[in-house]
Amino acid sequence: MKYLKILYVQVLIAIVLGVIVGHFFPGFSVTAKLLADMFINMIKMIIAPVIFISIVLGIAGAGDLKKVGRVGIKGLIYFEIVTTAAIVIGLIVGNVIKPGSGVQSNAVHAEPVTKAASSVGIDWTEFIKHIVPDNAIAAFAKGDIIQVLFFGILFAVALAKMGEKGKSVIAGFEKINKILFNILHMVIKISPIGAFGGMAYTIGKFGFSTLFVLGKLLITFYITGFLFIFVILYLILKFNGFSLWKLLGYIKAELLIVLGSSSSEAVLPNIMEKLEKAGCSRNVVGLIIPSGYSFNLDGTSIYLSLAIIFLAQVFGVNLTLGQELTVIGILLLTSKGAAGVTGSGFLVLTSTLTILNIIPLEGMALLVGVDRFMSEGRAIINVIGNTVATVIISKSEKEIDMQQYRLIVEKAEQA
Repeated sequence: MKYLKILYVQVLIAIVLGVIVGHFFPGFSVTAKLLADMFINMIKMIIAPVIFISIVLGIAGAGDLKKVGRVGIKGLIYFEIVTTAAIVIGLIVGNVIKPGSGVQSNAVHAEPVTKAASSVGIDWTEFIKHIVPDNAIAAFAKGDIIQVLFFGILFAVALAKMGEKGKSVIAGFEKINKILFNILHMVIKISPIGAFGGMAYTIGKFGFSTLFVLGKLLITFYITGFLFIFVILYLILKFNGFSLWKLLGYIKAELLIVLGSSSSEAVLPNIMEKLEKAGCSRNVVGLIIPSGYSFNLDGTSIYLSLAIIFLAQVFGVNLTLGQELTVIGILLLTSKGAAGVTGSGFLVLTSTLTILNIIPLEGMALLVGVDRFMSEGRAIINVIGNTVATVIISKSEKEIDMQQYRLIVEKAEQA
């Protein structure tokens, strides 16, 4: 019975119950969605202030702006390299398994794609302008992460320039930060309810029928994600003297919450807190995790590259090597268009297909039914990718207490 008190055990049981209830009582999906949405909203209500304060404490607390700039540049370079690897592995696996081979464009009941996604791509002028908030308070109210990041960086740099006079403000933010994480601890206790609701809604709403037709695409996506995590990320950690298995064991509760809720945002504050407890510097955690949630979307990158290959195969479009290299280049840009734009997966995919101009946009309707079953995978890969990025950059900056890391992470793995 003692195991029932462990959070990840509770979440795992909730997910199983959600699948059962969703399958046998599909009418419950409306109520299930309410439960899931309420849990996600409770998390979202503290994400903007947590990110803002984390950025401020990470930059102003470091004191050395040159060091902050170096960490930021390292982070961006790392994000681009690993994101490229995610895109490439998606293209390779898609070409080997060929998930779209034999699928007819009219084989699945295609739900209509939203007008925004089906008619336009990303307006890059608007996207760049969107980074700068016209109202800082509105950015917090909307929970717009990328705008909060921008304002937080400016605020932190201005605070750091105040020197000793700014110490009292930093001390105040430290106290507010503790209050926010106390709220998080209360919310996270009901995460099994959110996981149950999210899974019951997914199964009840979409059922398993879509999987029979598009099951090959779903399997291919998860195989690709598995290879990315246990080959690419494993080698990165191994090269730097870390164990992937131990790190995954340390964040297993968060990964199960993401699986149930289909949202990486649901565990953003918790991941930050755990990394700090494991010995990673607050300065690095406060910079890399928030920016990674906007620019290091490994799971989304895999999904986008695989979706393009899938649609090309469905419509019999044979992409040349040159065209696939073009896909990599385009996705390195368009995948960043997902930053700070809720539910923008289809918008980013449309933008990429519009630029390529060789695959019918109508094919995107095929992805709607199965997309929900892949969203969990995308979110989990994104969380793991950003956790690994923070550990690696902390190590490169010598901003990690290795003794504390090994003690905390290995102890969690054994629990």
